[in-house]
Amino acid sequence: MVKVNADYLKLKAGYLFPEISRRITEFSSKNPNADLIRLGIGDVTEPLPLACREAMKAAIEEMGTEDGFRGYGPEQGYKWLREIISENDYISRGCEISAEEIFVSDGSKCDSSNILDILGKENKIAVTDPVYPVYVDTNVMTGRTGEANSVGEYKGLSYIPINSENGFEAAIPKEKYDLIYLCFPNNPTGAVATKEQLVSWVKYAKENNSLILFDAAYEAFIKDESIPHSIFEIEGARDCAIEFRSFSKNAGFTGTRCAFTVIPKSLKGKAGIETVDLWSLWNRRQSTKFNGVSYVVQRGAEAVYSKEGKIQIKKLVSFYMDNAEIIKANLTAAGFEVFGAINAPYAWIKTPKNMSSWDFFDFLLEKANVVGTPGSGFGAAGEGYFRLSAFNSRENVEKAMQRIVKLK
Repeated sequence: MVKVNADYLKLKAGYLFPEISRRITEFSSKNPNADLIRLGIGDVTEPLPLACREAMKAAIEEMGTEDGFRGYGPEQGYKWLREIISENDYISRGCEISAEEIFVSDGSKCDSSNILDILGKENKIAVTDPVYPVYVDTNVMTGRTGEANSVGEYKGLSYIPINSENGFEAAIPKEKYDLIYLCFPNNPTGAVATKEQLVSWVKYAKENNSLILFDAAYEAFIKDESIPHSIFEIEGARDCAIEFRSFSKNAGFTGTRCAFTVIPKSLKGKAGIETVDLWSLWNRRQSTKFNGVSYVVQRGAEAVYSKEGKIQIKKLVSFYMDNAEIIKANLTAAGFEVFGAINAPYAWIKTPKNMSSWDFFDFLLEKANVVGTPGSGFGAAGEGYFRLSAFNSRENVEKAMQRIVKLK
């Protein structure tokens, strides 16, 4: 009989979002007429920007001609897209990131998982808590952890709590870690990291020869001009950080699929006594395991940076952030303790009356027909909290707030 990867058996019963789907399905089967409003998973709802649609339509027509047809493209992404990303997202902010250091992919979720392909299993790893579950689960799947304890913490991982008591600021560790996952604006708490905080993290990483895996998927939602959009705005980050970016939330590409990862050529790692550059390893990994994002989709991503695209993206981001403001204002007025939802599209809510995260999930589902995300699904420090997403129509967000406020 074939042997399986036994590390998968260490995973908790269900990944967070499939478990939410299971409960929704069970509820809907018993209540087929319930008008559910979904503010759980961070999936966008508004149409793709017109500039992106027109660019993809033109690319499809181009693919229908002999001269314009494209087969396999470069695994790293087309040069014209990488160049426009470099210019608009990095050079414009004073970051020394070249087009060659940008790898286009079909999702930052994939890349933040696949990056482990080039990193050794002996690394000492730290994650914030609560945390995007993918960071933890992929380390479990690849044999980098032991078993989970009663609250879901895995042996072999170290957890850095971010909560209301510490102002949702990830404290710089006193001990050495080789690999550190940071996500700002943070999913799920909606917290942001100041320039001073990121300077401290880069200083720590350089002093300890650590690598920061920086998830900046929600950078477009930052309103505060003093908050960095990229780890590479910090001097020295080129020598200690990898950054993941996505078009999913700012441009509505969750179903279109396009993202990119930045790996500076100056970034080094160790293989025994040999020093190795990570750029070459990732380039080899992508060339071997990935055939690139489609030409049509990359043309759509390119349009994000056009004059019209920038206007439309700004409008789209503002729409979701207005939703976040509505959620925060209504729930705060109703007496809920609400965090985030200022520089991120997520509201992080303290559950009332000491309810557990899953009890509050079931309560809102049954009494208000509103779906959110239990904080405990993001880690032990998320227990007693609940995430609501701003990704939905204005009508649904306002209706959901009316229902929840009535229950208070």
